[in-house]
Amino acid sequence: MEKTSFLNEIWSEIRDLYHFIFIRDMPQWVAGIGLGVLAILIFLWRYPWGISSGYANWGEQFYYYFGFGKLAGLTEVPPRPWIHPVSIMNLGMIFGSMGASMMKGQFAVVRAPNREYVKGFIGGALMGIGSPFANGCIEGGFYTAVGVYSLGGFMMMIGLAFGSIMGLKYLIWEMLHWPGKIPAQPPSEPKKPSLINWKKVHPFIGGGIYIFFCLSFYIYTYFDKTVLGGMAFFGLWIGYFMQRARFCLARTFRNPFMTGDYEMVKAVILSLIIYSAGSAVIKYGFFQPDTHGVDHPFWLGSLVGGFIFGLGMVIAGACASSGLWRAGEGNTKIWLAIVGFITVNPPVKYALSSPAIRLFLGKGVYIPDVLTWTWTPVFYLAFFIAWYLLAVYNAKTEKFVISF
Repeated sequence: MEKTSFLNEIWSEIRDLYHFIFIRDMPQWVAGIGLGVLAILIFLWRYPWGISSGYANWGEQFYYYFGFGKLAGLTEVPPRPWIHPVSIMNLGMIFGSMGASMMKGQFAVVRAPNREYVKGFIGGALMGIGSPFANGCIEGGFYTAVGVYSLGGFMMMIGLAFGSIMGLKYLIWEMLHWPGKIPAQPPSEPKKPSLINWKKVHPFIGGGIYIFFCLSFYIYTYFDKTVLGGMAFFGLWIGYFMQRARFCLARTFRNPFMTGDYEMVKAVILSLIIYSAGSAVIKYGFFQPDTHGVDHPFWLGSLVGGFIFGLGMVIAGACASSGLWRAGEGNTKIWLAIVGFITVNPPVKYALSSPAIRLFLGKGVYIPDVLTWTWTPVFYLAFFIAWYLLAVYNAKTEKFVISF
């Protein structure tokens, strides 16, 4: 009897732990901490966290294998997605979100209205255009740029804000002047019972995804590709944190102008404090070169790229990272946004690759080279406080909220 009671207690604890990790809603600030720590680990493992080069790799596959390699400046076979470090990390994010959504019972492939697919593709295409200008998407060009002390990240932040405002103005105009028609609902017919209850099967598939990606680290190590295994592993857990907390960097710039909400702003500020602190230790201690990752064109490239990207992410309804985890949940509109991104990105990236254009757009500026390490922490502290206070002021007064 006592043995049975003890086993029941153990089983109860396991169920509670499973519920805590995969079922209970995760606060955004917890995800912010998790992402900040993961960003530091990725920086130590290989290089600063980025996403857009993984998208570009997928697009290059399309251009090369369909015979359009010259449009993307390809002279040789691009690396396969499973041996490209950022591509495999992006795939890890998709499957990490898919596994988490399945275990929580949220995975569902849902069809969107036709107009939303068009907006998804156009928004993704705009993001694919903007990221080569800024040499990174919102993650690499803003979040990571600020985290590794690249001045271009602050300029992209300004561009993202103005692009988000323009995107919201368009959505308001669309709602007022081009409202969508509510489709007539046909009489519902009783659905035939499925042979498989997928709601009960999904948690096991989700668990299998996590087991596979954890084992992939050892599979890559077996083939002497340990770095790739680590990138897949990190991507898996980024997808987990983002999906579980609905963490979306696009909301950092969209929501304050749409409703005044600043919950995501607080989470991103906390995440950036952790990331930049860890980055300072890494750079100051020479664990990585001090200018590693500082390649964001200040000022014109980051500003223009941020504006175009911000416009695109609002129209698409997701940024590069949230596009991955929402695609993993089965969001079909976001699938079209990813297609738009990877279709447009490679030729634009190639068109902007000439030294003359890169020089015109600007070059990477390492903030400690300008302010020294004495004043750089002061600048960052003042920036985070000012950003937070501005967000609070806007939430209380709705000063910057775009009205109808």
